[in-house]
Amino acid sequence: MGTIPLGQHSQYPDQYDPSLLFPILRSENRLKLNLKPSQALPFVGVDIWNAYELSWLNQKGKPQIALAEFQIPADSPNMIESKSFKLYLNSFNSTRFENEEAVRTRLIADLSAVSGSKIATRLNAPELTSKKGMQEMTGVLMDRLDIEIDPNLPADPALLEINASFGPIEQCLVSHLLKSNCPVTGQPDWASVQIRYQGRPILEEGLLRYLIGFRQLGEFHEHCVETIFCDIKRQCKPEKLSVYARYTRRGGLDINPFRTDYNAPWPENTRHARQ
Repeated sequence: MGTIPLGQHSQYPDQYDPSLLFPILRSENRLKLNLKPSQALPFVGVDIWNAYELSWLNQKGKPQIALAEFQIPADSPNMIESKSFKLYLNSFNSTRFENEEAVRTRLIADLSAVSGSKIATRLNAPELTSKKGMQEMTGVLMDRLDIEIDPNLPADPALLEINASFGPIEQCLVSHLLKSNCPVTGQPDWASVQIRYQGRPILEEGLLRYLIGFRQLGEFHEHCVETIFCDIKRQCKPEKLSVYARYTRRGGLDINPFRTDYNAPWPENTRHARQ
């Protein structure tokens, strides 16, 4: 697939260039979770990307700006490497387009081709986005728990346990303590995570310890969320499960993966305070 641009010196493009986009096979990371390409995925979902640094020129050469939202299906063959995404978007900066719709059409065509699935794109004016405001995830905040923990211990699925003396419940649990690291550069990636499930009660202390264990893990955002989903499903066996993480912005982009195994509504794309 070529050389990944992460961690390398990059010259920013001065003209539109879709060849800058770098695909990463989802199947390679999913093999670590024993998810084989020949088998159906245990979840559906979407990766919601927000771009805050999109600009182009109109036909008169005047710069235009917008905030862009991209939705990439979780069953697409490829993820898109984030630095290549940033370089690609920057290639619009000095390129003339007939109108905003021409930009959106071009984005859809290029990103769909690289991801291998049809993606959705929306361009918003800053004033429209500002009206949406900010909102934190709803649910029971596990960060309130006063636990003693070695933050250098890796995430251990054995920490995920249920209270077998209770019957099934519906619950939504939230933590702002999810952190992982870029697998190439080692830079920290910070996130809030929301876990909705129906099943026997998941013990919060063990779940929080498990999530904190991601602090030393070098993995892409999407794979972290899929790991959390698969580990909870395997260990706790909930009847229904969804996992949603909102990561903080890096390079003008934030990535917000969502995975579910039931007919849960797609989450609203609302910024958090840390984003």
